[in-house]
Amino acid sequence: MAQSLRRAGAPSVHDSLSELLASGGRSYSFEFFPPKDDAGEVQLWSALRRLERLRPTFVSVTYGAGGSTRDRTIRITERIARDTTLTPVGHLTCVAASVSELRQVIGQYADAGVRNVLALRGDPAGGPASPWVSHDEGLDHAVDLVRLLRRLGDFCVGVAAFPDKHPESADLDHDARVLVDKARAGADFAVTQLFLDPTAYVGLVDRVRALGCDLPIIPGIMPITSVAQVHRFAELSGVAVSQRVVDRLQAHGEDKAAVRAEGIALATELCRDLLDAGAPGLHFYTLNRSTATLEIYQGLGLGVPA
Repeated sequence: MAQSLRRAGAPSVHDSLSELLASGGRSYSFEFFPPKDDAGEVQLWSALRRLERLRPTFVSVTYGAGGSTRDRTIRITERIARDTTLTPVGHLTCVAASVSELRQVIGQYADAGVRNVLALRGDPAGGPASPWVSHDEGLDHAVDLVRLLRRLGDFCVGVAAFPDKHPESADLDHDARVLVDKARAGADFAVTQLFLDPTAYVGLVDRVRALGCDLPIIPGIMPITSVAQVHRFAELSGVAVSQRVVDRLQAHGEDKAAVRAEGIALATELCRDLLDAGAPGLHFYTLNRSTATLEIYQGLGLGVPA
C-alpha cells in the first residue's frame, strides 16, 4: 500500500524529520493558518518568503476551525512542496472526515512529495470547549490517525502534546500517557500546544520520560504582541495566563509599541529557558506574520540573514 501512495517521480527533496530529531539535532519551524481570501494569501506568501531565508526545519499550514479550510490547506501545502525550498509538514485531523476522505488526503500529500505529517484529532467545530462529535465513518483519536498513516506509507508522523492540561483530560498524568500511546503507535515527534510557563513544558517532558518514552517534544511558541492577544489565547486554549505575564504587558499602558516590545521580550525569554532546559527546538505559531518571529530569532542569537 505504501508504494501505491508514492507516484513515480514524486519530489524527494523534502527529507523526513525523523532522521534529524533522532540525531539530536534541533528543529526550528513555523506554523501558518490558511487565509480566508486572496489578500490573506498574499500576506501568507510574503511571510513564507521572508522566513524561508532562515532555512527552517519545516513549515506547516493548519486547517481552519472544524476542518473548514481543508482543501485550501492541502493546496497551499502542495505549493510549498512544489515552489519553495521549504520542507512542508501536512496537517491531518479527524474532524468531519471519513476514513476514506483521510486516505485521499494522505494520498494527495504523498503525490506532492510531502513525507512529514502532523496527525491531530482536531478541535470540535464549535471550538475547544465544545463536545467532540464523531464522524460516522471516521476516527475519534489522534492515535488512530497515527496508525492509519503508518499503514499507508513511509511518513514521519508528528502529534500534539499538552504542557497544560487538555480540556478533556482528567489530569496531567493522563495527558502524558496519551502522548506515550501515540509514540508507541508510531509517532516520531510531538509539537506542543501554546503555553507561557517553561515549567509546564519541563513537567510534561519529565512525566513522559518517567514512562520510558524518549519521543522528541518540540515546544510551540506564539509571539505576544498585545494584551488582547493574551486574553484571546486564554479563551481559546482554556489555559490560565500567568499574572506575571499580564502585569508586564499592562505596565506599558496604552503604548502599543512598548507592549509589543515587552511581548517579544517575554517570548524570547521563554524560548531561551526552553532551549536551556534541553528542548529539541522551537515551533513558532506565526499568525501569518514574520516580523515578530524574526525579532525573536535575533534575540536568541540564531541570526537573521540580511
